[in-house]
Parts: sequence; C-alpha cells; structure tokens
Amino acid sequence: MKEQPNVVYVFSDQHRAEATGYNGNPDVKTPNLDALARESVSLDTAVANVPCCSPYRATFLTGRYPLTHGVFVNDVHLNHEAVSCADAFKCAGYDTAYIGKWHVDGRGRSKYIAGEDRQGFDYWKVLECTHDYNHSLYYADTDIKQQWKGYDAEAQTRDAQNYIRARQASDKPFFLVLSWGPPHNPYHTAPQQFREMYEPEKLMLRDNVPATAELDARRDLAGYYAHISALDEYVGDLLTTLMETGKDEDTIFVYTSDHGDMIYSQGDIRKQRPWDESIRVPFLLRYPSVFSRECKRIKEPFNSPDIMPTLLGLSGIAIPSTVEGINYAPFLYGTEPAPAEAAFIACIHPAGEYRRSLGGREYRGIRTKRYTYVRDLSGPWLLYDNALDPYQLYNLCRVPEMVHLQKELDDLLMRMLEKRNDEFLPGEHYINLWGYATDESGTVPIIP
Repeated sequence: MKEQPNVVYVFSDQHRAEATGYNGNPDVKTPNLDALARESVSLDTAVANVPCCSPYRATFLTGRYPLTHGVFVNDVHLNHEAVSCADAFKCAGYDTAYIGKWHVDGRGRSKYIAGEDRQGFDYWKVLECTHDYNHSLYYADTDIKQQWKGYDAEAQTRDAQNYIRARQASDKPFFLVLSWGPPHNPYHTAPQQFREMYEPEKLMLRDNVPATAELDARRDLAGYYAHISALDEYVGDLLTTLMETGKDEDTIFVYTSDHGDMIYSQGDIRKQRPWDESIRVPFLLRYPSVFSRECKRIKEPFNSPDIMPTLLGLSGIAIPSTVEGINYAPFLYGTEPAPAEAAFIACIHPAGEYRRSLGGREYRGIRTKRYTYVRDLSGPWLLYDNALDPYQLYNLCRVPEMVHLQKELDDLLMRMLEKRNDEFLPGEHYINLWGYATDESGTVPIIP
C-alpha cells in the first residue's frame, strides 16, 4: 500500500444510478464502467443529499451540508470559510487540479474565477457552467477565454490524461477532479458515433413511466444514453492512461455523478425530486493496492457529504474539523460497521424545474438500504418499500398496516433533523437568511 495514493475523482452531471449496464439496464452501453465495476467497490445506495447541481458540488468540496455552506440552490456563491477537499489534500503534500464544470461561483456562468474562489485547486481549466457541449469555453491561469476542441467531455478527458502523463516520473501525489457536463440535457448533442448506437423505438422504459410520456421518454433516453456511452469511453481512456503510466495500483479512481434525472419516471423530468431516479447515482471506487481488483457491492447508504472525509480517510489524511460528513474508510476496510442507517435527502427551496407551479415543494427525507421516507411541510408524504417496489409505484404513507414502520422511519428522520439543527422551515426563510434574490420561479437569476 502506498502511503499517499493519487486520487482521480471523475463525476458527470445528471447520471442516474440505474443507467449503467452493471446495474442491470439492458439498453445503455457502458462496457468500461461495467469493467470498472468488476474491479471496484460499488456503493449501490449512493445518494445526492440535495439532488441539484450547485448544492452537490459545494457539498463535495467542503464535506458540509447545504444549510451550513449555504449553497442550497443553483447559481449562488460558495464562500471559502471551510477547509476544502483541495485545501486538505494540498496541506498533505498533493498537487491539486480541477478540469471542467465548476458551478459554485454564482457570479456569472462565463466569468473568470481566480484566487480563493478556486477553493485550493492549482491546475485549473474551468468554466462556471455551460451545456453547449460542442462550443464550450474555459479559463486557465489568465482571464483569456479559451475553447475546448469539439465535444468538451472528450477534450477535458484528453487534458486530464496529459495531466497524469506529466506526473509519470514524479513521486508527488496528486488530487485530480474531472467534472463533465453531460449527460445533463440537452440530450441530443453527443458525437454522432454515440447517437447512432441508440434507436428510440427499441428502448425499454421503466415501469413508472406513464403511457402518455412513452414517446418523449424514448426520445430523450436515446440522447441521454448516447452521452453516457461517450463518457464511458472516456472512463476507459483514463484508466488506460493510469495503467500506461504505472499509476493505476496506487490511485483511488472514482466515477460518480452529482444527481440523477427523472426522464419521465413518475411522469416527471430532471432533478430535485425525492424519487430514486433523481437522488441515486453510480459510485464506483477502485483502489487496487488496498481493495485488490475484486467487485464488492455495498448496499448501505452513502451520502454526498461523506465523499470528502472518505477520500481523505482512504488517503491517510486528517479530516478537517469543518467537515460534517462521515468517513466511510473504516467501514470499507471492514474494521467497523456501517456508520449510518440512512442517507438524509432534502429540497430546501423548490425552484426552476421543480418550482411550486410544477409541483415543487420543500421536503426532508431518508433513504435506507430498503426504504424511502419523506415529509413535506404538511407532514408525512412518501413511504416506499424499495425492495418490493423498486419503481416506487405504491406510496405506503398512512397505510394502516405500515403505521409502525412509518413511525420508526419518522423517528429516525427527526433525529437526523435534530442532529443537523434543521428546523425544516419554508424555503423562503433560508433564501432571506442568506440574502439571495429570486425570480418568480424561485430561481436565483442566471448571470451570463
């Protein structure tokens, strides 16, 4: 075992957990992720605490919950009050690098980001946010805009490969984050070779997609899967580069995503919702020199605030006192039991594609290995037995036979709220507390 492993953390935007071959999807083609899964620890109940872009990213960077760091909606600024993951790795002697989508600056989606707003990352090729994947800009060390050549996820991957190759002869460890924009919509902009892999009429739909949405769902899934297959190829390229440079044995390699995508499951679209298609993400962690190359599937829940402390724990680095998440490293080593019964999920302020006029609401909930339980401001809202009802078709909330189970889950949720000092107030309270200005949809207006 190397005392200080390299860490390559790769995450996409809006890739739901079931949309991989290794998770049983018969349509999406992910041979490299499937191969990676056969050599990895797969955290099968990995959950996005607040399933939305900016909240996840701020939580990943700080190990804190959104009510603490304040980024509970998109397009607001993450301050640098907490020790970031890059700070922690750098203090332990690591080089740090970030390539791709950032989305926690909040002061313009095409603005140059410098200084402490980079949260401790040195190597830097970043744009705040864009989904124009074939005309994608970025900044490096100056305020001169540059453009990724072609499909940005591919160009960003090539840059990450070059970063790894440049460190082939160095013993200094590195922490590299690669943040892709796809498979987030627009769905139909992947390179042609990947779009040709999918015919909408041949795709299977989940049982929770209503008949009225079948045509739209198949159309969007074809493009969504095309993006995923492109990313799958780039995962393979990264792993090949690690092998060719001799870095693969002592590198922690992670593939995951910030949140999922409904794609008409429950008749709904996009993210922020409490259903599995929105909250659950793939999470593959390969660390050959410690976990060998054996597949290990873990059903215990794992939450986004736990990512930073777990990566630090696996790297033998002290976890900063500002972190609120849990270090899962002892559990992954097999020396301690699972540290949490459930992953906490929330919508703190409904906005955008989950605004109130579209059914959006505040909620707090938990996802255990088996159950999903959610309250809104009116009280108990959703209860699913995911083992018996994997498509979450039957809401058991207030069903007489489930009263005892509902109370157990409600008590667990209340304990988690108390631990987080979360009073579960209307979203506007937190908007006003942090001084954010929103439009009629509840969204913080996007600055170009």
